[in-house]
Amino acid sequence: MNIQWYPGHMTKTRRQMETDLKHVDIVAEVIDARIPISSRNPDIDALAGGKPRLIILNRADQSDPVMNRRWTAHFKSMGFAVVETDAKTGRGVNQFSSAVKEALRDKIEAWRAKGQVGRPVRAMVVGVPNVGKSTFINQVAKRKSAKAGDKPGVTRGKQWVAVDSGLDLLDTPGILWPKFEDQKTGLYLAFTGAVKAEVMDLETLSHHLMAFLAERYPEALQERYKIELPAGAEGWELVEAAAKKRGFLIAGGKPDVERMSKVLLDEFRGGKLGRVTLEAPEELG
Repeated sequence: MNIQWYPGHMTKTRRQMETDLKHVDIVAEVIDARIPISSRNPDIDALAGGKPRLIILNRADQSDPVMNRRWTAHFKSMGFAVVETDAKTGRGVNQFSSAVKEALRDKIEAWRAKGQVGRPVRAMVVGVPNVGKSTFINQVAKRKSAKAGDKPGVTRGKQWVAVDSGLDLLDTPGILWPKFEDQKTGLYLAFTGAVKAEVMDLETLSHHLMAFLAERYPEALQERYKIELPAGAEGWELVEAAAKKRGFLIAGGKPDVERMSKVLLDEFRGGKLGRVTLEAPEELG
């Protein structure tokens, strides 16, 4: 599967981000804790330059808790601050403001020394589509919609949101990168819904996902679909077996693979297969 998706507006977004970065103190990147490699835009590291960084491991309620700890340790070893969140319920979101200010403690102290006591920290929130960035911002800002005030270099329609008296957020549209170097990246983004469904074949995608789950999380498949996992079974065979168990049949008693493929992807994205992480830090090489 050759999955590529780079709408034209994302080129414009990248240029705008380059301009906006001059007016922020820290870059907070929201990533999907289930795919911490694939849901990071490698361009962000280059765009952010020397700005302090915060990683928000979102959907941490759906990812493997053991892997969450490993990824948190990994990003901290890179010098990033890290917060684990579940933006949908708001869990962990209240740690964000304090984490930002802790990451900028020296800078804030320097401002105070210069008499800039009331100056708020300005944070840019970035992330690829569908990592929960908008939900996260709404939770942090307690669903405030008012602009924090005019800021230099901010074009009309750009939204600054006041979190509290000491923190302003700048939202940015989700941005992907022009080409996925590793085809697994495209697959993982498709598994979680970050790539639009119409750019791929759902059945092929479900075969890949089923094969991965059988290798890494076999208990989750057995518990959810009550299927056997014979050694060497192909993903398509397991999808067919799950369809039969669910009673998804078409003419002639054949398994309805199309219906089962959609169910598998929907249930994975909805967290019904348990807490799953698709990538480990050692895969960074």
